[in-house]
Amino acid sequence: MTVLVNERAAKAKTIVCDILELDEDEVTETSLFNEDHGADSLLAIEILAALEKEFNVVIEESELPRMVNLRGVYEVVSTAASR
Repeated sequence: MTVLVNERAAKAKTIVCDILELDEDEVTETSLFNEDHGADSLLAIEILAALEKEFNVVIEESELPRMVNLRGVYEVVSTAASR
């Protein structure tokens, strides 16, 4: 199960970095997408949509405030995947 979680986290990071147009070593689990990387709300929605498509889950837009960094993204995707 841990391997699946690690694979999901790695893929989520790749998606986020692709959308934010950043190298993966520029983004940490706690770096903030908006404040540290200049992401706006449209990019946040694009990240949400890409995660839904990749993991075949539904993520409510109300979860966007939690998705401010990779740690938040991992938690939201894990919660959505466990439904």
